[in-house]
Amino acid sequence: MLTAFPLKRVFALLTVLCSTMNLPGAHAAADDSAAGADQQVYVVRRGWHIDIGMAASELPPPLSQIAFDLPSARYVFFGFADKHYLLAKNHHAPVLLSALFPGAGIVLTTGIANSPAQAFGEKQVIALRVTPQQMRGLQSFIWRSLRTRDEMLKVYESGPYDDSVYFLAVRKYSAFHTCNTWGAEALRSAGFHVHAGGVIFAWQLWTQARRLKHSQDQAEAAGASLRVGAAD
Repeated sequence: MLTAFPLKRVFALLTVLCSTMNLPGAHAAADDSAAGADQQVYVVRRGWHIDIGMAASELPPPLSQIAFDLPSARYVFFGFADKHYLLAKNHHAPVLLSALFPGAGIVLTTGIANSPAQAFGEKQVIALRVTPQQMRGLQSFIWRSLRTRDEMLKVYESGPYDDSVYFLAVRKYSAFHTCNTWGAEALRSAGFHVHAGGVIFAWQLWTQARRLKHSQDQAEAAGASLRVGAAD
């Protein structure tokens, strides 16, 4: 059995890992060099928390309803979290304890007007190429994660900074289904070979996303070599 001190540390770690992070440069001038980017999924590490994002122009109905709430967004990022903890004014012991058990989930949706690398930092962003079918699988997962009524999406309340809003989530949050578990499930829905079971911390998902990126880069390099060889 855990003693009182270690137990408090565990509470803090499991809840803070999915708290909101600062978003430097989110409202800087748009980066025109990213304008041609399409069919890419962005995995962003924000401290203890992983967000999954995509170009706003690629949001299909009914998910495109989000564009009405974030009209200036070029990219939209989604992050799952514990509703009670995230919206609590004071993160005292009872609030920390409640996050360990299944409770209401919430999805923080963030719009950025510049590129993901500018907003979050180049080293905190992994861009994964996806086929249209993979993108549809991911977007379907995100839509099913949001609580709707008659196929209509309603903002629960404004987010912690400009161009961010909260939507209620269908799934519950717990110590065994954190923001990072949700992120892994999102990538699985896009057909990526990642495991979601036991993924609690950001580094567990980040490591898998880096492997995916490495595999894609190797495949692209091999394809380029074949094309050069064929041309010769």
